[in-house]
Amino acid sequence: MTSRVGIGYDLHRLVEGRALILGGVTVKYHLGLEGHSDADVLVHALIDAMLGAAALRDIGAHFPPDDEQYLGISSLELLKRAKDMLGRKRWGVLNADSVIIAEEPKLTPYIDRMRENIANVLDIPVSRVSVKATTTEGLGVCGRGEGIAAQAVVLLEKISHPGPASHEAK
Repeated sequence: MTSRVGIGYDLHRLVEGRALILGGVTVKYHLGLEGHSDADVLVHALIDAMLGAAALRDIGAHFPPDDEQYLGISSLELLKRAKDMLGRKRWGVLNADSVIIAEEPKLTPYIDRMRENIANVLDIPVSRVSVKATTTEGLGVCGRGEGIAAQAVVLLEKISHPGPASHEAK
C-alpha cells in the first residue's frame, strides 16, 4: 500500500483567560480554548488524522493530557513530533484538508498564516494544506459560542526514506 487516508476531529470549550490559538496563530478574541496544551483544535485534528491514517492510535495515546511535559506546549511542536513518528514508519503527508467550526471570531484574516505554519512543520508546499472556516448557523455547542471544533483529513504517502515527504519545491 502506498497511500492511506485519515480523519481527525477535536472540540474544546471557550473560556476566559486563555489565548485563542488556531493553526499556530494567536487569533484576536476575548476568549481562548481550554486545554492542557495550547488547545489548538485545528492542529489536534490534523495530528489525529495523521496518526489514524498510519494506524498509530490517537493524539491522547502519544501526548496524554495528564502528562506535565505537555502542559502549555505548542501544538505545532506536537505536530512536528507526530510527523517524525510517521517518518520513522516511512509515511509522509501528501496533503491535508481541514475545517474550523466556530461562530466567532471571523477567521479569514488568519487562514493563510495557519496554512503556512502547518506546511512549514509538515515540510510540504502550502498548496497542499487547506484550512477553511464555517459556522453552524447558531446551532449546537459551536453555534452558541461555547466551543470551537475542527475536522481534518490527510492523505499519507509511503516514502522511500525517513525525512521530508515533499518531492516538489515549496
